[in-house]
Amino acid sequence: MKRFIEVLVVIAVASTPALATNVGVSVTVGDPGYHGRIDIINFPPPQLLFPEPIIIEAVPAGVVRQPVYVHVPATEAKQWRKYCKKYKACGQPVYFVQETWYNGVYVPEYGKVKAKQHNEKPDKPKKPKNE
Repeated sequence: MKRFIEVLVVIAVASTPALATNVGVSVTVGDPGYHGRIDIINFPPPQLLFPEPIIIEAVPAGVVRQPVYVHVPATEAKQWRKYCKKYKACGQPVYFVQETWYNGVYVPEYGKVKAKQHNEKPDKPKKPKNE
């Protein structure tokens, strides 16, 4: 009986990775749960985790880099040196937006902007059918 249970456990453990490989999640800008750079042009001012931008790598003298706004987990923001490469933002000033602002303000506003853009797209001309 003990041997039978061991075999079942081995089978269960061996099959777990196979089940997990079929799971895929796609999250894009404007979706709850998205982490990465966001564009705040024409959006209400963001609530920030830190009042000053964080810069990990120095930029050459005379080079001015525009700050970027990112939505990342608070643990990544606090250890930004470790995570800036993941977001390709090590050499520029970074502002971290708060989770509540992103989900409560940015996500709904982004949805409105996207819906407006979708409604303003001109219809494609229909191709004539070959007779």
